[in-house]
Amino acid sequence: NLFDAIDRGAIKAVWIMGTNPAVSMPEGNRIARALAACPLVIVSDVLAQTDTTAFAHILLPAQGWGEKNGTVTNSERRISRQRAFMPPAGEAKPDWWLIAQVAQRLGFHEGFTWTHPAAIFREHAALSGFENNGQRAFDISGLAGMSDAQWDAMKPVQWPVNARYPEGCARLFSDRHFYHPDGKARLLPPATPQPVVCETAYPLLMNSGRIRDQWHTMTRTGLVPRLMQHCDEPFAALHPQDAQRYGLCAGALARVQSDAGWVTVRVTLDSGLRRGEIFVPMHWNRQFSLQGTVGGLVASTRCPVSAQPAFKQTAVRIHPLNASWQGWLWQRDASPPDALRYWARTPHEG
Repeated sequence: NLFDAIDRGAIKAVWIMGTNPAVSMPEGNRIARALAACPLVIVSDVLAQTDTTAFAHILLPAQGWGEKNGTVTNSERRISRQRAFMPPAGEAKPDWWLIAQVAQRLGFHEGFTWTHPAAIFREHAALSGFENNGQRAFDISGLAGMSDAQWDAMKPVQWPVNARYPEGCARLFSDRHFYHPDGKARLLPPATPQPVVCETAYPLLMNSGRIRDQWHTMTRTGLVPRLMQHCDEPFAALHPQDAQRYGLCAGALARVQSDAGWVTVRVTLDSGLRRGEIFVPMHWNRQFSLQGTVGGLVASTRCPVSAQPAFKQTAVRIHPLNASWQGWLWQRDASPPDALRYWARTPHEG
């Protein structure tokens, strides 16, 4: 993939837009190593400080969602106009403008003469019908002739939009026509994912996912104090019996490790979890926790059909982390394991 090629030195320059791969990609330590060694890293982002912008040789100020003017398409194939509701901050520019300016300076002026997002949409619509001949469901060539005013006033519509479906198509395949030469469907068996094998060295199955008040890699939600009040640090949740087995209690620091890396997290107990499994949230990055990025643990196992990484499950081990700055506080009138609580102290407090 892309980062494999960067790591090998086959790709010398990369331009990253609207994503934070140093946190979100599996085998995050390898991704960071590849970006650190890449001769030219360009990043377009709405934030100056993220784990990915830290590797940028050139950092371009991009417009945020509420500052953009264009279209969006949701999971039911509905194309809608998106209008900016805030002025852009500082010198922030839309991604299409940045791409066009760079392309023109590289000598490709004729192919990147856009001056308005409507022109890009018309080109996109025309390309969807190019050499299609009814072979692809995505075809919005019926919108390729829109004027700027028509594009600006466009009402939501579900693709395909073409000579066959001039008003769009709310439900695909209702006429039993499928996008193959004979019009018939092709039923394919789903690819069987490789099971995660928990062996002696890594006996636990780590599940990863979202928590209630954070989004993706916390680049914006992590800056909202109210959202940080829910969970303010990375954690590993595990069944109380598993915690006892591995010498852990609520509030303890622990190291979770796979064959790809490790993270430092706070232990929480959850009797609703299955034995032999732990949960570690996906959100934390090096802006908030230097050793809390769960992507560093996840292997780059991919679906053989879609190439989607298997983010959610990884074989790991867990053990207590006895930090020198952390001591024990005995709480009277409490029964184990709640009787022992960690407390932080500065070195001079003895």
